[in-house]
Amino acid sequence: MQMGSVEKTDLEFEQEILVSSSHVPRKMHSFETSPFAPLAHVAQVLTPKRPRNRLLMNIYIILIKGKINVLLPFGPLAVLLHYLTGKHGWVFFFSLLGIIPLAERLGYATEQLAFYTGPTVGGLLNATFGNATEMIISIYALKNGMIRVVQQSLLGSILSNMLLVLGCAFFTGGILHCKKDQVFNKAAAVVNSGLLLMAVMGIVFPAVLHFTHSEVHFGKSELALSRFSSCIMLVAYASYLVFQLKSHRSLYAPIDEEGGQNEKDSDEEEVPEITTWEAICWLSVLTVWISLLSGYLVDAIQGASDSLNMPVAFISVILLPIVGNAAEHASAIMFAMKDKLDITLGVAIGSSTQISMFVIPFCVVVGWAMGQRMDLNFQLFETATLFITVLVVAFMLQEGTANYFKGLMLILCYLIVAASFFVHVDPSNDDD
Repeated sequence: MQMGSVEKTDLEFEQEILVSSSHVPRKMHSFETSPFAPLAHVAQVLTPKRPRNRLLMNIYIILIKGKINVLLPFGPLAVLLHYLTGKHGWVFFFSLLGIIPLAERLGYATEQLAFYTGPTVGGLLNATFGNATEMIISIYALKNGMIRVVQQSLLGSILSNMLLVLGCAFFTGGILHCKKDQVFNKAAAVVNSGLLLMAVMGIVFPAVLHFTHSEVHFGKSELALSRFSSCIMLVAYASYLVFQLKSHRSLYAPIDEEGGQNEKDSDEEEVPEITTWEAICWLSVLTVWISLLSGYLVDAIQGASDSLNMPVAFISVILLPIVGNAAEHASAIMFAMKDKLDITLGVAIGSSTQISMFVIPFCVVVGWAMGQRMDLNFQLFETATLFITVLVVAFMLQEGTANYFKGLMLILCYLIVAASFFVHVDPSNDDD
């Protein structure tokens, strides 16, 4: 009896070794196919306990492994061109290219941190750090008094997330899962749609007050209303966080349509590649580098508009948000392809909700502290665009299902918006 039990445990031990060794090639696959495979192999073999070896591994994972990292040298090149040539068109173009991989790596580091914080907090972190690029650009532009650039870039981020990012996610997920409609949590989508409509209300009223000339004190009432509404919106967003993370956490539980086994197996295969503190350190480094590069980007906007013969509105609403939303774009499409639409909506719609209910009011309050007249009057053209976009997306989400045709419609709507801003120029006088 004892000998039999010993042999049985030995067999089980050997099976566990075989199973664990069978998973190793799958983890190493991405390293072996990379052109930097020798460096990856050295970093994998070295003991992770040594700080120097962990540093080499981190540098490879963050700065070399991703294919999009081939764009990283364009950032330093933009800085050199700024001081050597002063050609704003090239500085702007190379700064855009240099920020794209930084935004994507910022999203990757956030996803790694989400392994340790859980899915709900992870989705919130993904949306927050995904919007870090837009927030940094906005604060720098606000400091320079470029209020219209701040308003238009934040508006463009909302439009890009709701139409382009969500549309591409629905389209790719619908193509891969064309035999059935993908399902997401309808209740959570309705809550986010309500918050977006509240944000539209806060932005519409100052514009209507201004253009109907019905202010008690012309120029002052509009600003006072904007600051009051911003404080109310910040309170509403804080309440939303409590609602999402504390009181109604079950409302944001993802729908498990196909049974828990497949979902559990797919989650078990995904393991973090860096530790919690390594992810936090990389988030800090990437945020600092993005903030530095954003300064050169903002300084080159007007010169790029003149040299490229493009309206500043098109650059602010279309080009800047596409770069800033690179992380959300990649994450949303990836989760849609895995049939995890709840996370996709958390990234795309959650990011739009955070910009409209937190970032925009926060910029108004920061401008108040800086002495800048940042308000919620986004002008009639931009306000009408936002209002119609929120209505279209809310209509698309009301059934709780997604397919490739809905995604295609959202993408085509974004093309109409982009074309509209390409022929739109801000009037020199607000009353025109």
